[in-house]
Amino acid sequence: MVTPRPSIFEARKEQMFPLLNAAELARVRSFGELRHYDDGATVVSTGETGRGITVILRGNVVVMRRNDMGKLSPIVTHRAGGFMGELAQLAGRPSLTEGVAVGAVDAVVIRPERLRALLIAEAELGERMMRALILRRIALLESGAGGPVIIGAADDGDVLRLESFLNRNAHPHQRLDPNDDAEARALLERFHIDRATLPIVLCPTGELLRNPTEGALARCIGLVGRIDPDHLYDVCIVGAGPAGLSSAVYAGSEGLSVLALDGHAFGGQAGASSRIENYLGFPTGISGIALMARAYNQAQKFGVEMAIPDSVQSLGPAEDDGHITLKLAGDELVRARTLVIASGARYRRLPVVNIEAFESLSVHYWASPLEARLCADQEVVLVGGGNSAGQAIVFLSGHAAKVWVLLRGADIRAQMSRYLVERITQLPNVEVVTRANITALAGSGGHLEAVSWREDGSQAETTRPVRHLFLFIGADPNTGWLEGSGVALDAKGFVQTGAGAAATAGVLETSRPGVFAVGDVRCGSVKRVATAVGEGAQVVASLHSFLAARN
Repeated sequence: MVTPRPSIFEARKEQMFPLLNAAELARVRSFGELRHYDDGATVVSTGETGRGITVILRGNVVVMRRNDMGKLSPIVTHRAGGFMGELAQLAGRPSLTEGVAVGAVDAVVIRPERLRALLIAEAELGERMMRALILRRIALLESGAGGPVIIGAADDGDVLRLESFLNRNAHPHQRLDPNDDAEARALLERFHIDRATLPIVLCPTGELLRNPTEGALARCIGLVGRIDPDHLYDVCIVGAGPAGLSSAVYAGSEGLSVLALDGHAFGGQAGASSRIENYLGFPTGISGIALMARAYNQAQKFGVEMAIPDSVQSLGPAEDDGHITLKLAGDELVRARTLVIASGARYRRLPVVNIEAFESLSVHYWASPLEARLCADQEVVLVGGGNSAGQAIVFLSGHAAKVWVLLRGADIRAQMSRYLVERITQLPNVEVVTRANITALAGSGGHLEAVSWREDGSQAETTRPVRHLFLFIGADPNTGWLEGSGVALDAKGFVQTGAGAAATAGVLETSRPGVFAVGDVRCGSVKRVATAVGEGAQVVASLHSFLAARN
């Protein structure tokens, strides 16, 4: 009999809720404002923005979550020396929980900008507090507390789309299926919702969305807000993958005002990796989302403003003063002194008839726990032979009954790291088929039912009852938004930098002054996480040089 794994709340409660001693309380007081709350007063409300954290000096505060029926239930009670808040408060985003005073309470409210200053100035204390904020977010993710509630069938394509978006952005949420959940049915009756209109999303604020876009959902839960068009940033970074986040961390830590944009989620393709085992400093490996979440939180610690998801539509022509203007979706404008292009690449689509019909439900471009749950104990097909494919094969083999790996080449060792090849060859439920191409996909209503393929030189076609297809066949540069901008691209659409862009350009500088490129989007880049991170750090020196010359 398997012993249930303890929750993060049980396993790391002391780190999650540390108590500050008298000396530490005295030091944090200088970073905040003293407040008094009477018994029963609301200390913080769900959805309240810009609050920061609340350090309790006297009295108790009970923290509660609001469930899908709008009722409050307690999570923890903070006493003197404790503090309220989690990662959302680091960036001034909406609170996911409610806090109510039990007895008279004296507290220090530390606003987000002062909280970031505290975390940097008080290194040892800041480390304990930052760890607590991160662990509390993990606990909320485990329980779904404080986030939106998605109501719809588990295998609905739009439900999967919304869940995937929230998972990739590390935002807590719950999913209720009215087919087997009484609470979901009660909510539908309460709001007089026809099942034919599902899915719906109930936001923590009480707002109800009917099958929203990712952008609409992000605005409802406070992930993004309006950007001030009159504010001039030192640097705007387009893309929040390893290169973009590295640029953001180093630029923010060196005092530059930074805005980082991404149209989908932080982490890029690396964030979709089930496990990265050859990244320096992680001998036991780390999931892509965990590694990228650390970088994302680190950037926020240094005051980087995040706008995710927020898509860039175009880069405008150079202004008379040399400043850069970006046009975003929704006709928003961003102005900056410099620009770092870190927009990475888009996943390639397999050239098979009717593949679009299955992309919302059955065709996947990454392998996360959500996809693993969908294909548990089934046969799956994976196309690809690089390291990303290898990581996905190993991950999926632990969940699927069988993994068929289709290679267009003759040898899996051609593009995959040796450690992955050795591991895959030992997996009993993985079968590699070389020189194979998918010939047909069969199914209906967006649900895949069978995949057919043929090996080179063979007239025979293999067909297997497969409901989920995973594609890891590379990517193309995400540079469509640079059309007409004056930034030179190579024949394949990658951004040219250095001597290939202009005679006077630095290594990471493009053909346009003040515009730089890092990571997979750059012509000649090495497609590795470590290289992207290195370029992100390197480009900040170029930003300083450019800004100093302009000033």
